[in-house]
Amino acid sequence: MKAVRYYGKQDVRVEEVDEPELVDGSVKIAPAFNGLCGSDLSLFYSGPIPPAPSKDEPHPISGETLPVIFGHEFSGVVTDVADDVDHVSVGDRVVIEPLMVDGTCWACQQGRYNLCEQMGFIGISGRGGGLSQSIVVEQRWVHPIGDMSLEEGALIEPLAVALNAVNRAGVVSGETAVVGGGGPIGQLVAAALKAKGLNVILSEVSAARQQIARDAGYADRIVDPAQESLVDVVHEATDGIGAAFAFDCAGVEVVFHQMFDVVRPTGHVEIVAVYADTVDFDVAQALTMQERTIGSSIGYANVHAEAIDLVQSGKLNVRQFISSIIEMDDVVDQGLRKLREAGETEVKILVKIDQEMGQ
Repeated sequence: MKAVRYYGKQDVRVEEVDEPELVDGSVKIAPAFNGLCGSDLSLFYSGPIPPAPSKDEPHPISGETLPVIFGHEFSGVVTDVADDVDHVSVGDRVVIEPLMVDGTCWACQQGRYNLCEQMGFIGISGRGGGLSQSIVVEQRWVHPIGDMSLEEGALIEPLAVALNAVNRAGVVSGETAVVGGGGPIGQLVAAALKAKGLNVILSEVSAARQQIARDAGYADRIVDPAQESLVDVVHEATDGIGAAFAFDCAGVEVVFHQMFDVVRPTGHVEIVAVYADTVDFDVAQALTMQERTIGSSIGYANVHAEAIDLVQSGKLNVRQFISSIIEMDDVVDQGLRKLREAGETEVKILVKIDQEMGQ
């Protein structure tokens, strides 16, 4: 079968590989669309970092070394199921949680499997990937999506990231939330907040991303903090009180501090972005003296069903965040490189998998 394999820094190849075999408790899927994300971009340009294995060190769960099949944000159609699988059938449209966990650590035992001590990702750490014509996945990770389009299905995984952050923040309908950063996850956080009934203010310096947010329509107000005071806008919208919630989706220190500037006393700041460097933080003034709370989220656990329902019910339209659809052979030049060079104009690039099956 045809697959896109990751060999290391700036080394991604489209190759012929053996088709995976069905095993007990598993589902065979023909991927249809696979979204490209920041994790893929980082691996391509920076080289393998955990949970990706290296050429010499295998991932502790998959046991695989590089190369591995790429792609973790994907939808597809079930082509075969093991005898002990009963929640999906051949022909079903599905999405997956692209995870591999040990199931034994404290986090897994608490149902917070996204915090597994040995966490790995399908499409990054081994066990196949969405950028292939066939994949076999453990049944627990497979979610039917009914008649949802397969293009929309490919956005369920990043939507689950956004929804996990929103849920962990404990948002309340009718309150005001500020989203710092209008990249793909920031746009989806704004959409999830609006679907839950909040007033949303999006802060973003990029004119292109501002326009994407305007077209999407989930933000009640879009602010360029380089041109106007975000604090003044938030105070005007909240009768001088400040927002109840703020979400840092940028991973930039100035945005981190802005999120504390805009939340009211007892407000909550949720860190969604992943920071590569440390941040200076005045705990007393920004947090303690205002009895604010700070939280963080990574990935997702037990939210895919809710994410699917939000799209199926029409409360959230993810189709509008699909900015390009490309072919497997173009994954580097029209996908990964385009994301780096023209990322501000792209929200989600989907790779269409070469399959005969209808959509």
